[in-house]
Amino acid sequence: MTTIETIIEQARSYLPQLDATLIRRAGQFNTHAHEAPKLSCGRDCAQHSLEVAAILARLKVDETTLVVGLLHDVLTDQAVSAEDLSSGFGGTILSLVEVADKISSIPYRKSNQQQVESFRKMFVAMARDLRVILVCLADRLSHMRALDGSSDRDQVDYSRETLEIYAPIANRLGISWLKSELEDRSLRFLEPEKYAELASQITAHKEERNRYVTQVRERICDLLGVNGIQGEITGRFKHFYSVYKKMERTGVDLGQIYDLTAFRVLVDSVRECYEVLGLIHATWKPIPGRFKDYIAMPKVNMYQSLHTTVIGPYGERMEVQIRTV
Repeated sequence: MTTIETIIEQARSYLPQLDATLIRRAGQFNTHAHEAPKLSCGRDCAQHSLEVAAILARLKVDETTLVVGLLHDVLTDQAVSAEDLSSGFGGTILSLVEVADKISSIPYRKSNQQQVESFRKMFVAMARDLRVILVCLADRLSHMRALDGSSDRDQVDYSRETLEIYAPIANRLGISWLKSELEDRSLRFLEPEKYAELASQITAHKEERNRYVTQVRERICDLLGVNGIQGEITGRFKHFYSVYKKMERTGVDLGQIYDLTAFRVLVDSVRECYEVLGLIHATWKPIPGRFKDYIAMPKVNMYQSLHTTVIGPYGERMEVQIRTV
């Protein structure tokens, strides 16, 4: 169970000057405001707010955003007044909490792609402040993690809304882990049979995949070391939704998808990004048409990285992303 002290510990890892007293006070206010209410699914509201703050701490947000995460829904059930919140934490916190509360109450209905995009734009325009968007994303992820307690219809509707509105916003902000988790959890309720099949087959080969990731990661480490480049290398399996979409797009089954593994290389400079790209291409054969230079041509969210897909060990395709720290 998440506690206020675990959140403080998380935040201090990147905010050494964190005002722990303020965070504890926000936690106490949250507990007081939610002494009785529970969410419609039966979840404890106070615990939900702690989980939202923990997700925000993982995103390494500032102190104010942590406080907003802890207090984001204290006005919803009118257990406390706006005046109480303002006198306790100031006008800025009150304003951010009020906007987050308004966004969460926007009625959403599935419609065509143009209307969905308009809804996303309205969401972002209402938020105005990035901190509010991050709180809303963390709130959504916390709810998705506990969606089992809801009715089947609510699970489907909520997951569709998550997939169409929240996951794309996380993607535009470059928060890949949050986007991936929102997509995977949505897929679980929207396509339960296909999700179960993917989970079963991918988990069955988990040990083999882990060995593959370790082997390739060590090889890339050696390449960087020999060439005097300092870098951080991580490897992972592609998330379920990504694999599902590829299967849908190409009409193949899981056994015919070979680029299930992706690696990320973090280096200190743009020059080293291109050096590492050359080393990767010199070691493993690149797949034509699979190279994207988001450093020279950044995405709309200013995400900058080099993406390439190569034929790695045992003839298996693997994606490599290279960017600065």
